[in-house]
Formats: sequence, C-alpha cells, structure tokens
Amino acid sequence: MPTLMPAPTTAAGASWYAGQRPITVAVLAMGGEGGGVLADWIVAVAEGAGHHAQTTSVAGVAQRTGATVYYVELHPPVPGDVAGGRPEPVLSVFPAPGEVDLVVASELMECGRAVQRGFATPDRTTLITSTNRVYSIDEKSHLGDGRVDTSALLDAAGKAAKRLVAEDFAAIAGRHGSVISASLLGAVAGSGVLPFARSAYEDAIRAAGKGVEPSLAAFSGGFDAAAPPRPTSVPVDITIGPRPVSPQERKDREEARRTEIAATDPASLVGPDLAGLAVGTLELPRAVRSTVLHGLVRTGLYQDVDYARRYLDRVVRIASCGDDELTVAVARQLALWMCYQDTIHVALQKCRARRMERVRTEAKATRAQLSRVHEYLHPQVDEITDTLPVRLGAALRRSRLFARVVGRVTKDGMVLDTTSVRGYAMLATMARMRPLRPRSLRFAREQEAIGAWLDLIVEIAADDPDLAREVAECQRVLKGYGATWEHGMESYTALVSAARSLRGRPSAAATLADLRAAALADEDGTALKGALAGL
Repeated sequence: MPTLMPAPTTAAGASWYAGQRPITVAVLAMGGEGGGVLADWIVAVAEGAGHHAQTTSVAGVAQRTGATVYYVELHPPVPGDVAGGRPEPVLSVFPAPGEVDLVVASELMECGRAVQRGFATPDRTTLITSTNRVYSIDEKSHLGDGRVDTSALLDAAGKAAKRLVAEDFAAIAGRHGSVISASLLGAVAGSGVLPFARSAYEDAIRAAGKGVEPSLAAFSGGFDAAAPPRPTSVPVDITIGPRPVSPQERKDREEARRTEIAATDPASLVGPDLAGLAVGTLELPRAVRSTVLHGLVRTGLYQDVDYARRYLDRVVRIASCGDDELTVAVARQLALWMCYQDTIHVALQKCRARRMERVRTEAKATRAQLSRVHEYLHPQVDEITDTLPVRLGAALRRSRLFARVVGRVTKDGMVLDTTSVRGYAMLATMARMRPLRPRSLRFAREQEAIGAWLDLIVEIAADDPDLAREVAECQRVLKGYGATWEHGMESYTALVSAARSLRGRPSAAATLADLRAAALADEDGTALKGALAGL
C-alpha cells in the first residue's frame, strides 16, 4: 500500500496545504458584456494585495450569444518558511459544484444556469445577479409566450444561495454611460465577500485607462446596490418618499386610466380622424371599450379610417352575442389579424423615424456621430405576389418562370442600407403603397378568412360560448409573414376543423385550448399532429 506522507509544516506547526482554501469566484456573462474584463479586474485587485490569482474561461454556445464562464481562484500569500513544500498553491481551472464562494451573473438567465449547474449553494455562496433579461433563442422563437418566469428564477436563486444580491446592474451602468462589468465589480466590492478595500477596486479601474470616470460612477452605483444595510443603534430621521414604481405597475396604471376614460370620453384617446368612430364605442359594453379603442387606433394606422370602421362593425356584430368576455377576445385578436404583416407594413416599420432613433439610442450614438443601418432581406415569391393586384398576383404565383427569376435574384439575400438615400427611398416608396393594399391578393385572402372565422364564432356562440372564446383565441397561431405565416395558417386550419368536430362535447373548450397550446409548441406542427391523433 502507498505510504501517505505528512504535509510539510511551518515553524508554527501549520501547513498551507491544510490551511485556508482558495477563494473561488465564477462569472457568467454573454459576449460583449465584459465578463473577461470583470475577471481581470478581480485578479488585478487580488495580485495587488499579494494574493495568488488565476483566471480561466470556458466559452459557451451561440444560442446564448457566446455565454462564457470565467473562473477565478484567489489564495492568500503562502508563508515563506514552508519546509520542503511548493512555494505557491495549485489552483483549479474550472468551478466545482458546491465549491464556489461568489457567483456573478450578468443576466437573470445566466443566474439560472449557475443555479442549475450547482455553482450556488446555501451553505457557502453569495450570488450576485443582474435582473435584466436577454431572452434566449428558445424563448424568442417560441410561437406563444416562451419567456421563463422572472419571479420563479429569482425565487430559485434565493433558495440556492446563502445570500442573493439581485439588482438591474445593466440599468445602473447605462445611467452612467458605462458597461455592466463596471457596476458588477461595484457589487462584488459592496458584497464584502472578497477581503479587499474599495479603493483597491477603484485603482484597478483607473489602471485600465479606458472610460475611467463612467466606470467609476457605475462602480459606485453597483457598490451601493450590493452593500449590506448598516445597523444603527440611534434614532434616525426617516423621510418617507414615493415608492418606486415598476414598469409593469406603470403600464397597469396607464391601462386603468385609459379604461376609465374610455367609459365616458373615448374620443379623447384617439386622433381627430377616428373621433367619430370612438364615440360609437359608447354603444358597446363598458368592459370592452378600452380594447376596441386600441384596435381602432391600430387598424386606422395600418390602413385608413374606412378600415377602422370595418373593424368596429365586426366587433359590434360579436358584441350582439351578449358575451363581454368573448367580445374582448375577438376585439383583440381581430385587430391583430386585420393588421397582418405584409411587405408594405414591414417597409413602414423599418423606415419610421421612431425606429431609426431607437437604433441610434441602443447603439449609444451621439448627435456628432454618423450611423448606418443595414437591413438583411430575403424576399420570397409569395411575399412579392401577395402585394400585387389579385389577378396579376395569382397568375405570377403559378408561374414557374417567375419563381426561377425571383430565386436567382434573391438566393443570396439582399442588404439594404436604410440610412442611404437609395435604401430609404425604396422602403418609403413601398410603405406608401398602402392605398393599393385593398386590391392585393393577400388582402382578399385574409379578409375572406377573417369573415369565415367570425361566422364560425357567431355560430358556435349560440350554444357553446366557452368553445367560441377558444375559437377566437385560435388566431394566436398566426404570426409573422412568409413561411412562418403559412405554417401558422396550416395549424389554424387544423384547429378550426377540430373545433367543428368538438361541438357538442362536454369538454370541447378545454380540448381545443390544449390543441392550441400544442400548435404553439413548435413551428412544424409535430406536437399538434400528435395531439390531434390522440383525440
């Protein structure tokens, strides 16, 4: 059997082999967020204090925009009188589950990944996370609402860690014109997990020499957000100010205000062109007026006042069924369907002044800086023919020669510079074709489908209001344009067919709701086909 040799000891009888363990830090960040800079700052602070420090990184996958785990181990100076032993510690290159003292996540889903991997444990880990969200590909590509519940993520993080520090550090950095790595470094310092003074962190930022003042300001904001409350034994004056209002609360309050106004003065919520139609909503039940006003504005901006009037007439027809809940559902889904995405609408959205300003804001471009916006387009035959007059569009859609020409021209896609005169003029010209939309092939097809949908809802509502409401919600599977819309229409057709066959069954509404959920589970309809086969 091998002989276990005792670890070399110091004169005081202690060995660094059996002494203090390294301080372990895991930083989870996505590409461009400065996770590597944050890890380097921590190493610089530790080495400045005489610690042994090491950082490594393991790159993630593209689905999380290059999510990377940066791992840092810090060890206090080893006594110089270790007899016969190694003068420096051997440090690990990757975090081990259950052995991480400090976890820093640049975004809430990265925090969830840290918890899932076991990096955060209740007996040891301080978990610092920014509460901002960068949605994953699975969340964004889901046909329904595929977002992971934020409150569930925070609840799991709180249970998994010894201490949780959760704050929107991205917003803190943005307020000071800096990047999230600076505010997260402030949170690391403020948490008190690492044995270094605040000034050491600030010196590391100054030594980097880039964006020093904004980074120091963001650092200070992060420090204050993460610092534990200071106990006090003397009375203090407390100034009671207004409670911070979350964006969701602000949105709910605004909607409540609009609902109240809609009950008495709906014309004040729309433009002068739609004021007459808005007054007409007073004939509708009080519970549906706010939703209908939103629909009037949406359809009016999408096309014109006559189109908004058609929307209102359709809603009034459904309201005659006497079911307020059904009317609200139809009013919302009808507005979305009537404002379907076509090339005209896409062009309008891309060349709007508000959109261009938002792009500049997100890119942090100053007024003294020029910006260029490139649109990557790949028009298909259907998208082109759908915009043309009915007869011409139908003829070209059947033409193989036209399909080959379009395929040859657009096989590699198209790049359009929206900020150039030529690019903007092309989009603006397409956007101004709205008066021609009612004559287009797509418009005729969609209006026919909408009419059939409303007829079915009215027919079913007479004997099964619950099933009628579920039929109204089936519009949710229709999204996007091109191939995405075609896949959605296939699912919608299958759902409508199922609704007809389910009439008269006691659980018809619940069954159709399950089928709709299956239709939204994937894009190719596999889940829906399986659910239909199981009926």
